[in-house]
Amino acid sequence: MSNTAIPRIVVSGLRGGGGKTVLSLSLVALLKNRGYNVITFKKGPDYIDAGWLAKASGSPCYNLDTFMMTPEQAAGSFSDHSENAQIAVIEGNRGLFDGVDHKGTYSTAELAKLLDAPVIIAVDCTKTTNTIAALVLGCQMMDPDVRIGGVVLNRVATKRQESVIREAIAERCGLPVLGAIPRLKKDPFPERHMGLTPFQEHAEIEGSIATVTEIGAEYLDLDGIMKVIESTGELKKAVSCQLSAVSNGQRPLDDGPRIGVIRDSAFQFYYQENFDALEKRGAVLVEVSPLKEKSLPNIDALYIGGGFPETHAIALAGNTAFKDFLLEAIENGLPVYAECGGLMYLGRSLVMGDRAYPMVGAFPIVFGLQKRPLAHGYTIVEVVTRNPFFQQKTVMKGHEFHYSNVLEIEEDGFDFAFNMKRGKGIVDNKDGICYKNVLASYTHLHAVGAPEWADGMVRCALRHKHEGIM
Repeated sequence: MSNTAIPRIVVSGLRGGGGKTVLSLSLVALLKNRGYNVITFKKGPDYIDAGWLAKASGSPCYNLDTFMMTPEQAAGSFSDHSENAQIAVIEGNRGLFDGVDHKGTYSTAELAKLLDAPVIIAVDCTKTTNTIAALVLGCQMMDPDVRIGGVVLNRVATKRQESVIREAIAERCGLPVLGAIPRLKKDPFPERHMGLTPFQEHAEIEGSIATVTEIGAEYLDLDGIMKVIESTGELKKAVSCQLSAVSNGQRPLDDGPRIGVIRDSAFQFYYQENFDALEKRGAVLVEVSPLKEKSLPNIDALYIGGGFPETHAIALAGNTAFKDFLLEAIENGLPVYAECGGLMYLGRSLVMGDRAYPMVGAFPIVFGLQKRPLAHGYTIVEVVTRNPFFQQKTVMKGHEFHYSNVLEIEEDGFDFAFNMKRGKGIVDNKDGICYKNVLASYTHLHAVGAPEWADGMVRCALRHKHEGIM
């Protein structure tokens, strides 16, 4: 049953890196510590922030993205997943009005209006005072339909600076300042090339959560924030999304197939909604780690998400038993769907510096790693060749973000399932390289917006379960 009246709030900022993640995590941890059942959402396709939000709340975090899914699907997913919660916290991405064009299409502001949710803005106060009020006033004037409920100051240097900014915002903007977080001596969430370090690779997870809880308790005006949260009403645009993750509204009538999921600190980029979509179709998910195990369990298909194989290259390359077992399973027809880091793992090798790390070798591709992103943004793919998972002419929306590139590739004998209508793909605007019953791409798909993905996974797994070699 959907919850269309849940108290809710969007946490945004003036730009990326302005402090909204620390604010979001502090607020979620503080609310949880006060006894609230909090559901969290991340605007956009980000996996890492969503992982930390899940850690802070103690329950899965869900992604909302009005590019990868329709507005109705996004609103429905929000209300459905809020069913048993008391408060919903939605963390935005980038600045409040930042989208794919000058109109702010697919921005956090657009999502806030869709969900009829008030916004609090985290503002970085480094070396500034009155100008903060000018920036906040600009946000108010940019789109009066975006309900800005208050401001939280971040990286405040002195009490005097805080006082001046508070007075300026009250006089110029008529908004409450709902907290003032000082410049922290140590960042509780270290960063690297793709943003925050994922919690799976962070040595002090509980310490970081404890730190943001303390930050929230000491520096946030929770009573004031709760007034903003409780100002929300009924979500009128929500339509139940319970079946939006199932393209034909049906589940398999047979015994559910077992789908392996490679999930550990090397492969961690998965949407909870994708797992849910597979399970709604009757699949049983079985986690496996190529960092620790020597073989695959008894499974009917395999799902390899993205992650950071480059930070685990030595261990992945060294586990020859698992690589050999997986390659033999692929040769024997095991359906495998891989995205980004999973694509890299299925290649011949990964080159970093002057060393090549042998990978599975299902595809004759040598990957390298660059210092800047080779692709970062939304994608639109059209299925143009026969493959195990998707019908031809299907068009799906996703995203890509990677620092890896193709150093060598032998294309003879391999098909690419996708033509890129938007985005870069693997090579020459092609993505979704296929071999036997394997499809691997740089594009990440979200099951709410692309229900065909889960349909294909379960269909292939069922066929392999009953027929063996496909």
